Amino acid sequence: MYRNKTISLVIPCYNEEEGLKYLLPKIPDIVDEVLIVDNASTDNTALVARQFGARVVKETIKGYGRAYKTGFKNAVGDIIITMDGDGTYPPESIILLLYILFEENVDFITARRWRSKSLQRKNPIRIFGNIILSFTMAALYLCYIVDSQSGMWVFRRTILPDLKLTSDGMAFSEEIKIEAFSNKHIKALEIPIYYGERIGCSKLNLWKDGFLNLAFLLRKKFGMGA
Repeated sequence: MYRNKTISLVIPCYNEEEGLKYLLPKIPDIVDEVLIVDNASTDNTALVARQFGARVVKETIKGYGRAYKTGFKNAVGDIIITMDGDGTYPPESIILLLYILFEENVDFITARRWRSKSLQRKNPIRIFGNIILSFTMAALYLCYIVDSQSGMWVFRRTILPDLKLTSDGMAFSEEIKIEAFSNKHIKALEIPIYYGERIGCSKLNLWKDGFLNLAFLLRKKFGMGA
């Protein structure tokens, strides 16, 4: 609990048993509920999650956005925090982001992956893709976000009914930011954080997912469906 508000951490997982072994012991005590969305994993993701005291819900239809929708539906906290299960988002950032959420009286925060403490270099293709997608988002939606593909957000549960979230795939990450930053009734910020080193194999297909995310931005803007 933080400032009399209950905190839920939602983590979508597809075969992330090794990442969870590293991540879950580092979750700060102010988090009341850790909710793992097991997105059709074929490894011991669910078993490992339960061993560390997390609650597990299953989503058998694969998809990043689909998993998050299931997670949001099942989370019980007043404040919802998200991160991936591969260790790339440091749990230590949770306390900082919660502090800013309350001190600045905002409704939604997205974490901008700034740099690695280990000085590990980012994949240049990822950097280029993120630049293109962030620029396109800014041009189409006037949402000036540096890291449009970040998967760590902190927001008040009460704003969920105001977010029209249609994507079941990787584009969900950019869509939730568009919905939050474009809504005049929602106060949203982007805050820089360190990023961690990935544990396990990436589930992202850089070229395929990049083009799909770009196409989604266009379809959503011009009313061609999700």
